[in-house]
Amino acid sequence: MANGILTQECLKELLHYEPETGIFTRLKRTSNRIKIGDVAGGLNGGGYIQIRLFGKLQQAHRLAWLYMTGSMPEHEIDHKNSDKSDNCWSNLRDVTHQQNSHNQRSHHSNNKNNVLGVMKNNAGFAARIRINYVPIHLGTFPTKELAHEAYLIAKRAMHSTCTI
Repeated sequence: MANGILTQECLKELLHYEPETGIFTRLKRTSNRIKIGDVAGGLNGGGYIQIRLFGKLQQAHRLAWLYMTGSMPEHEIDHKNSDKSDNCWSNLRDVTHQQNSHNQRSHHSNNKNNVLGVMKNNAGFAARIRINYVPIHLGTFPTKELAHEAYLIAKRAMHSTCTI
């Protein structure tokens, strides 16, 4: 670690990353509790894998990016399949916060319809999507399922980074 900044070279001295599985294993003993070959890290409360290096917890998906590219990600790391613990290289991509939100698969907690992109109104169920933070009305439908279907079609067409 040079000047307090973790480098790819330093990371590769401490850990091995398997791109096919997304698993990091230890290459060096850094304490009495750690053995060479141990799987590194564990799940945090948010479902992400964290690995302690030099006394600091690091997000495994960000370490995978450093390991494979030689630099930390410019933005956020998106797990394409929305599984926060799946750090396979093919599942990771560097995206903006807005692009990362395009893969939201569940409704917000205040959504009483329990369906993403749908809200109840007097005429039925309205489908709405946001493009560059601007809400766009997609239509009103007799059922929340039809409204949700319209939302998904629009989402896939309008959000280039959407994987749902």
